[in-house]
Amino acid sequence: MTEAATTGATADGAAAPASDPASDEVIRTVSLTKVYPGGVRAVDDLDLTVSRGEIFGLLGPNGAGKTTTAGMLTTRVVPTSGKAYVGGVDVWAHPARAKALIGVVPQTNTLDRALTVWENLYHHARFFGFGARESRAQTDLLLEQFKLTERARTPVPALSGGLAQRLMVARAVMHRPSVLFLDEPTAGLDPQSRIALGEILGALHRAGQTILLTTHYMEEADGLCDRLAIIDHGHVLALGTPAQLKASTGIDTLVTVTAEGDLQTLADRLPGRVEGATGASVVDGVVRLGVKGTRGVLPAVVSLADELGVTVTDLAVNEPTLETVFIDLTGKDLRE
Repeated sequence: MTEAATTGATADGAAAPASDPASDEVIRTVSLTKVYPGGVRAVDDLDLTVSRGEIFGLLGPNGAGKTTTAGMLTTRVVPTSGKAYVGGVDVWAHPARAKALIGVVPQTNTLDRALTVWENLYHHARFFGFGARESRAQTDLLLEQFKLTERARTPVPALSGGLAQRLMVARAVMHRPSVLFLDEPTAGLDPQSRIALGEILGALHRAGQTILLTTHYMEEADGLCDRLAIIDHGHVLALGTPAQLKASTGIDTLVTVTAEGDLQTLADRLPGRVEGATGASVVDGVVRLGVKGTRGVLPAVVSLADELGVTVTDLAVNEPTLETVFIDLTGKDLRE
């Protein structure tokens, strides 16, 4: 590897010092704000810290401000006010240095469609200052690591969505960034490709890579992230590990009642009828009942529904999820 590649020199020749290895803080935002024309406040006074080696998730519905936040941290979106630091570098005071410390996988396919899989990786290595021999070696190594060796000579347009996403992740970590940013990494992928990408991210995490990802898939955030921030309308509503966030609901059972009739009256009456109930609400056309314990819950729900003339068509009993947390915080479904 060349000296430029080791120090993280960029195409404009600006050398980026490595982040302080003694510090666990890799990302920090201070009152970070973005207001778009027309007064749309996409991100509002955001204070956030991400530690070295974490997979940190920004979870929220479309339009919550997740992509804008990631854009400001990766120099793609100019903040209206506030500060953003990556690897100790002020992103907007020293954008060239910041770019050398980050790897980015955007939502859209940004691969060079005129090149093969191998050529995309090779030329990216050259851009970041690797010599020709080291670029070839690193390209071959990443092809093997990301299980793309058999596709090395494949033109990019011939790749499936899952393989293209895998190649973009490989390209993004070529220069060994301090932080890997992934914006909705599994959007549009089939279930098998989602699983394969999750395994790759898990392997990178075990190797010590810090990862920040945005997602609106609660299962993805729950399964991948060490910590996450639930975001809506540019505000952090809750922050913690998935387990901590789910425990914050104060329930251990979520009963979902699908029925025909006066659902609001059913929701209003259920807490007084069901032992251990903490509250009920109508969300997205169903009644959601939070309960501590499960003893006698379903018979009590059905009995009350019969009294009210409500016809129950389905009952589901589950543990609380991150979507439960979001509904508790906002009163709306995460998918809205």
